[in-house]
Amino acid sequence: MTLDAVSLEVLRNQLAGIAEEMGRVLIRSAHSPNIKERQDCSTALFDAEGRMVAQAEHIPVHLGAMPEAVAAVRERDPSPGEAYVLNDPFAGGTHLPDVTIVAPIDAEGDGVVGYGVTRAHHGDVGGATPGSMPAGATEIFQEGLRVPAVRLAVDGEFDRDVLSLLLANVRNADQRRADLRAQLAATDRAARRLRELLDEHGRETIESAFDSVIEYSRRRVRSELEAMPDGTYAASDRLEGDGVTDREIPIRVALTVDGDALAVDFAGTAEQVAGNMNAPRAVAKSAVYFALRAVTDPEIPPNEGCYRPVSVSIPTGSLLDPTPPAAVVGGNVETSQRVMDVVLSAFAEAVPEAVPAQGQGTMNNLIVGGRGVDGFTYYETIGGGFGARPDRDGVDGVQVGMTNTLNTPIEALEAEYPLRVERYGLRAESGGRGEYRGGLGIVRSITVEREATVSLLTERRRFRPRGLRGGGDGAAGENRIDGSPVPAKTTVDVEAGSTVTVATPGGGGYGDTERRDEGAIERDRADGKAGAEMEPETETRTDADRTDGS
Repeated sequence: MTLDAVSLEVLRNQLAGIAEEMGRVLIRSAHSPNIKERQDCSTALFDAEGRMVAQAEHIPVHLGAMPEAVAAVRERDPSPGEAYVLNDPFAGGTHLPDVTIVAPIDAEGDGVVGYGVTRAHHGDVGGATPGSMPAGATEIFQEGLRVPAVRLAVDGEFDRDVLSLLLANVRNADQRRADLRAQLAATDRAARRLRELLDEHGRETIESAFDSVIEYSRRRVRSELEAMPDGTYAASDRLEGDGVTDREIPIRVALTVDGDALAVDFAGTAEQVAGNMNAPRAVAKSAVYFALRAVTDPEIPPNEGCYRPVSVSIPTGSLLDPTPPAAVVGGNVETSQRVMDVVLSAFAEAVPEAVPAQGQGTMNNLIVGGRGVDGFTYYETIGGGFGARPDRDGVDGVQVGMTNTLNTPIEALEAEYPLRVERYGLRAESGGRGEYRGGLGIVRSITVEREATVSLLTERRRFRPRGLRGGGDGAAGENRIDGSPVPAKTTVDVEAGSTVTVATPGGGGYGDTERRDEGAIERDRADGKAGAEMEPETETRTDADRTDGS
């Protein structure tokens, strides 16, 4: 069946609307600040063949890896009315705190027509430390409860045995139960809305729309690739240690543009490491897909069609395709950022007008938790500088790259946890110099009002975000506890009254500083934004209660 252009556009927007509405239901129904405030969650709609048809514009590292989760569930031959849960990074997941629910959707007894999928970062899934993100983990068993695809619910009701097993192995069990219920509610909304479209248009039309939307995106991406100059473009970068040692970990990529196809090869990337900076293959592919989306037309509908022109080669047993039982929690949040950086650096040679200077290149993961039966778990990714662009300055204090969360508003944070925010503001003079200035980082200081365990998983503390086309590098980040520097990746117990400060990196600058407009230079001086050095003592708390995603 062939759809005319008008009908296709209407149906495309209706399908995208289902994914967006799923996200709203999940966020409004969740109990944990991590989901209802930070919005660290993603939703998508898949067809019966496991192809992504539509996604809400949520978390890039979630969305590009979701097809692996649907594939893992489809291997279990799920029936309509069932909902499956998983978080296993080696079988469809990303890292253990990201819990995915996949629910088949039927067409009035006529078999599965699609899947509603939600993925949400839970504040704790067990493991060695509160928050399930220990900096020194060397095996996945230390990072929390590992769940393959298992049936969690039937007709909206939890399987009590499975739920009891899950909740017995996590902290804050009541909150975990409530957040799982919110994820189920989101998949139920997807089922209702898709059935409404089936009633209105019929199954044949809807399945034709699935095919047509995916094919449209495939053609658009192929057209974008065809416009790029053929050739092989290589780049490399490095991580600042794996939480066990501080040795540099290289990531190398070669992009080959050949007509309307793209081949991505990570040969030469480090072997898997002892610590937790290993990234599952699905995470690495997700970073590639995001980088491709970033340099092509943003109006192309995001679905499986965007990825069909791309082949990705990753050495088995490497940093980006580790074998069990490798620790991986940092790979999802930090290594994914560096993969994105290195792929964009390669694209900068092919399409320089489409690539900005490097952004902060880290999620600045801060986890604070109390042990014992009355423990708490607070998790935050902290924004920083977005790199300067070929035609304008970078953006100050935003999430960059593979994350797209908000922050936890100060009022919500202090009401929910035994924490007090002492300082929260932009980090003066942290953006790289250039014709266009890099965005500023953030300084966030939090006092812990009871004994707790603090974990930090961060990057760009030694190697600054790079400027581009003669622009200066952004400032490196810093972590401190009670004023003393602490490593980029660390887990430490602290006393009540301890203050944790995270100063995030600035973005790189773009172009020669001598070409910067005089008026812009004067504004920089007035705002304290002209340099690339940190003076955290000058920072003051602002009234800002959110950091917009980018």
